[in-house]
Amino acid sequence: MSASAIFVLDLKGKVLICRNYKGDVDMAEIDHFLPLLMQHEEEGLLCPVLSHGNVHFMWIKHSNLYLVATTNKNSNASLVYSFLYKLVEVFTEYFKELEEESIQDNFVVVYELLDELMDFGFPQTTDSKILQEYITQQGTKLEVAKSKVPTTVTNAVSWRSEGIKYKKNEVFIDVIESINVLVNANGNVMSSDIVGSIKLKTMLSGMPELRLGLNDRVLFALTGRDKGKTVVMEDVKFHQCVRLSRFESDRTISFIPPDGESELMSYRINTHVKPLIWIESVIEKFSHSRVEIMVKAKGQFKKQSVANNVEVRVPVPSDADSPKFKTSTGTAKYVPEKNMVVWTIKSFPGGKEFLMRAHFGLPSVENNELEGKPPITVKFEIPYFTVSGIQVRYMKIIEKSGYQALPWVRYITQSGDYQLRTNVNSGIEPHCDVVDFKEPNKAERETMVLSQMDAGKALTAAAAQGNTSEVQRILDECRLHPDTLNEFGRTALQVMMMGNSKIASLLLEKGADPNVQDKHGIAPVHDAARTGFLDTLQVLVEYGASVNIPDQSGALPIHIAIREGHLDVVEFLAPRSDLKHANISGQTAIDVARASCMPAMIDLLFAHIHS
Repeated sequence: MSASAIFVLDLKGKVLICRNYKGDVDMAEIDHFLPLLMQHEEEGLLCPVLSHGNVHFMWIKHSNLYLVATTNKNSNASLVYSFLYKLVEVFTEYFKELEEESIQDNFVVVYELLDELMDFGFPQTTDSKILQEYITQQGTKLEVAKSKVPTTVTNAVSWRSEGIKYKKNEVFIDVIESINVLVNANGNVMSSDIVGSIKLKTMLSGMPELRLGLNDRVLFALTGRDKGKTVVMEDVKFHQCVRLSRFESDRTISFIPPDGESELMSYRINTHVKPLIWIESVIEKFSHSRVEIMVKAKGQFKKQSVANNVEVRVPVPSDADSPKFKTSTGTAKYVPEKNMVVWTIKSFPGGKEFLMRAHFGLPSVENNELEGKPPITVKFEIPYFTVSGIQVRYMKIIEKSGYQALPWVRYITQSGDYQLRTNVNSGIEPHCDVVDFKEPNKAERETMVLSQMDAGKALTAAAAQGNTSEVQRILDECRLHPDTLNEFGRTALQVMMMGNSKIASLLLEKGADPNVQDKHGIAPVHDAARTGFLDTLQVLVEYGASVNIPDQSGALPIHIAIREGHLDVVEFLAPRSDLKHANISGQTAIDVARASCMPAMIDLLFAHIHS
């Protein structure tokens, strides 16, 4: 690594404190740092490494400070930056807030820390808990009789002091996994992985030894217990307390834990991950007019789980104004300084779908700057759930006094770098006025096809929003067939707001197919049964929808209605459904009712079978 010196500067380039470790770089060289930085900023060529002659400045900015390392060697820049960020972390541990004032008020402590953190340009002790054992912020009195070297300096277990006592001995284990997903504009997952960490909060007396067991596939293979769900962990990194030789020999995670909070280990699982919250978006930009955005979010995780504090961040043009929002749940807010809409859903149950629509005005004078297409990003947290299936099988606590301790385990899945790319379409108003009946040329035919596609998008968007008058207008003015597909291959009947039976009647009157199914075999009758809108279901059946169409899982609409607890829907479907039909799990309607503990439905179904 070999850093020659470390400087802490204020925003004007004034040196607040510095430490010369090697003496091979003139300390006056730092005077060139800020002019170089300002020059690069003006030229738009800002770089993390600046050079003046044969001297290189590696720098970071934190709050109102610059932390700069100088060197005249071909040093490992990544290690220098790791040290600078560690320096910020240690200073923050000591002073709570790292600012110019905290440096000026603690010159002595900062000098001591710089001496201990690095020696001759190489990092030494960087653990703040160890440093706090012998570098304190309080004044110390000379007590010759009681003076002793801190145990963390001489003890083999340098990360834990002796003589720790607690009235109640407990260990809290947090298994936290972050999902990184990149989805392209066509809906294909380009890359995905899971980054996990196991964090501890230990409140244990004495010097205990802990042994942690996970459902590690390599461990199960070594012991011949290749049963149940296992995981393959890659890039495993441990806290220094873990006995690496023991882990390498038999995969046992054995350690004497630090007191308080610490990160025991981190890992990565490189596997295909199904996005837990799936986003479908339609973003249409009408030049000199407006931007229309429709976003549908669907929870693709277990129904018994709930995602908390979900944020869907949708980019909008920088010159957009006059925002208007409609959401089926949660709240939408325009954040102009970031050119985005933030749709917040506090509680998002698994298997549910929600819709957000946004309307923005655009100025009559078009912005000449070429804008990129930033992706939609999603933030969320799902407690009591891990997407990889990792499990803490046991936690053994061994201490010579033999006390009993309570281990607590918590699982959390959260979003990491979670991005879904979008297509921004140049919208065409869905008007289809016939002005000439002559045979169209090739260019005109292409324009007509494009107009029909845009009209199809407008139709499905209006149906999803439940806007009956707009659906009527598009069908009449554009003479559009109601089964025209949108860009996701869905018809208006498939995406319509199920609670609006008038839209269902309107589409079916115009010739919509009542039995249309998607790639999962789901027809509109399945959606009506799931959501419990009996009036819409009755309209579908009236226009010829079959209630005996199975979806991909073999479920009929009555199976879904039973599972969702819609008794009135089950009463309507029972005399019209094949009650002997079984899904792919071999369950009939009565079996589903039994599994769902629905005695009223069981009695109802038996009455129909016997009649």
